[in-house]
Amino acid sequence: MEDPAPYIIDPLVIAGRSFASRLMIGTGKFPSAAALRQCIDASGAEIITVALRRVDLNNPDEQGILSAIDPDRKLILPNTSGARTADEAVRLAKLARAAGLPPWVKLELTPEPRHLLPDPIETLRAAEMLVKEGFVVLPYIQADPILAKRLEEAGTATVMPLGAPIGSNRGLKTRDLVRIIIEQATVPVVVDAGLGAPSHAAEAMELGADAVLVNTALADATDHAEMGRAFALATEAGRRAYRAGLGPQRYSAEASSPLTGFLGA
Repeated sequence: MEDPAPYIIDPLVIAGRSFASRLMIGTGKFPSAAALRQCIDASGAEIITVALRRVDLNNPDEQGILSAIDPDRKLILPNTSGARTADEAVRLAKLARAAGLPPWVKLELTPEPRHLLPDPIETLRAAEMLVKEGFVVLPYIQADPILAKRLEEAGTATVMPLGAPIGSNRGLKTRDLVRIIIEQATVPVVVDAGLGAPSHAAEAMELGADAVLVNTALADATDHAEMGRAFALATEAGRRAYRAGLGPQRYSAEASSPLTGFLGA
């Protein structure tokens, strides 16, 4: 039987590097390294973010987060979660590079502890500094089209607007602004934060996002691996739908079958 949905060669390309999967995974909140490893393997994700404040770069072989990631098959993407200033974020990125991690960084600056919203001013300043230092910068931002364009002009490899506050699982609450960012962008747009269900990932991809990043929804699941599979399928389905071309929304009924010429009448 012919495969009804053959694999489409449609790689995600960031800074000249190709990835088959458009699902990225964060590593926080998992109950164990084994659970994280199972989720990564089941999802097929190839870009895995690691908070630099949560790993011991001097002991990467311990049974921690880094032990769950095969660096020969996955890109370990250090992130600056917990940094409050541009200088602090730059220092963390340089420490990761000195420890042998790739010169890629998910730039994350969240000085306000309650809502963990990214600081736009410090994020832009840090991005400009890191790009000059030779880093591939993927900045996490509020869904601000102007900031996204400024970051792109500064040389970032992507922009990563939030769907909803970190860990909220509320879905794509910033849909209209993310749509503008996608329309304007000439670098990949990754929807990050707040995606709590596979349907949220599909919605972001249907909108035209190039990828999604998910963490809390996977870590909160009862079956981490199965949720990883579900998000992978939803991400691919959303991408396929976007490429196929979604029909327009209509505000009145329109018959899907013609009402004239019925049975030769």
